[in-house]
Amino acid sequence: MTARPIFLTNNILLKKMKKAVVTGADGFIGSHLTQMLLSRGTEVKALAQYNSFNTWGWLEGVSSDGLEVVTGDVRDPDFCRTLVKGADTVFHLAALIAIPYSYVAPDSYVDTNIKGTLNMCQACRDAGTERLLVTSTSEVYGTARYVPIDENHPRQPQSPYSATKIGADAIAKSFFNAFSLPVSIVRPFNTYGPRQSARAIIPTIITQIASGMRSIKVGDLSPTRDFNYVEDTCRGFIAIAGADDAVGEEINIATGREVTMRQTLETIASLMGADVEWVTDPQRLRPGKSEVFRLLGSNEKIRRLTGWQPEVTLEEGLRRTIEWFCKDDNLRKYKPEIYNQ
Repeated sequence: MTARPIFLTNNILLKKMKKAVVTGADGFIGSHLTQMLLSRGTEVKALAQYNSFNTWGWLEGVSSDGLEVVTGDVRDPDFCRTLVKGADTVFHLAALIAIPYSYVAPDSYVDTNIKGTLNMCQACRDAGTERLLVTSTSEVYGTARYVPIDENHPRQPQSPYSATKIGADAIAKSFFNAFSLPVSIVRPFNTYGPRQSARAIIPTIITQIASGMRSIKVGDLSPTRDFNYVEDTCRGFIAIAGADDAVGEEINIATGREVTMRQTLETIASLMGADVEWVTDPQRLRPGKSEVFRLLGSNEKIRRLTGWQPEVTLEEGLRRTIEWFCKDDNLRKYKPEIYNQ
């Protein structure tokens, strides 16, 4: 497969990719990113976490002449060295991301998120990889001290998850400073869309309503979020990978718009034509000091460096997400009656 020629985003020239590695490709964002790269003519080596059933997560059913699926674990440094050989660009998305589960098993988050990122940085340094993109999260900022949140906002580790992502970001940045590793730290705000885990607020609401429930279990509905539709997030990754000026930078992918959880859920119910009530479920509430009450991101930097801008409105993105989750084959993959940490 031949990579497409250099393409333009808002008249900013971006470099093409011939062969990419995507870790966490079996997950929500990773599977969408893999498909988008393939559609643009990039060969992709997609990493799914090793398991004895040889299942590939959301990559099951994805086929392309340019796709190679491998199974393994980013916690193994020797495997990481083998994984990145021959790739010009590496997208590192593999991580443990569920915030509630990080309260239960923080050691696992240190191993996967911090040590796994260290292993990928070492491997890319040894291989002479042209570009490494390390995935961060808006959770590293904690509750906004000012808005919109730009990349200089203080880091606030309000959960073990966010603490490990702060650590992973620091590891990646240290490899840029100490070894000139061509790394960019990509910081998506709240991505949603088809295939998202039920640990997230939008899928858990849609699946409860789609399953016929009318008393919908929720956590705190007062926090605000800056929701990115998954296709916009993936376009942001690709735009950052193609921009030379993004090397060594930490870059938000944000819409610059915020909405409360309550407003989001009311929109979902309206779009689904559902007459429901919201019931606070204590197990879905974060500890008080751990809840992030406001997220509203600045996208000035990514616009300036790449020309990226969000294309999918929240209402349109929710329509697409609802349509996907309401298909029987997709809905049966979820357990709406069980709270997924």
